[in-house]
Amino acid sequence: MKYTRLTKEQFEELHKEFINFLATQSITAKEWDEIKANKPEVAEQELDVFSDLVWEGVLGQITYLEHISPQQMHLFHLKEDIMTLIAIKLKNEEIDLTTSEGFDWFRNNLLSDDVEFLTANKSYSEDKPLDKFRLIQQGAVITKGDLFKYFEKLVIK
Repeated sequence: MKYTRLTKEQFEELHKEFINFLATQSITAKEWDEIKANKPEVAEQELDVFSDLVWEGVLGQITYLEHISPQQMHLFHLKEDIMTLIAIKLKNEEIDLTTSEGFDWFRNNLLSDDVEFLTANKSYSEDKPLDKFRLIQQGAVITKGDLFKYFEKLVIK
């Protein structure tokens, strides 16, 4: 398995897609029940293959990721050939970006000496979807890129 298996909740959300996936392999509902009962290892493999297919589709669509921790914010723009990062670090350890109070402080003190901005570009490895997946595994979430676009105007010339 290349990525991770979808959660039970994700499988429930993608129930129709999973049925279609089984249908493309000519597996009926009755046959699926038999596979689950008599060949659990085959059922596990099918779940893994479907999970990887879903992840491949999702990862191919991602353009922006964000990872916000108490003292840092990492904003990624996942372009065709490179990843662009805007990293924001708070030097004041009493401020927590993950709280509304901390984020309000940050908004009001963007130009403070307590806020440090860094930018970087990085090429993808030979496996671009896996590069994106690893960022998600490390805590990044998929976004529309509003924060990146805002800070891009401020820090990327």
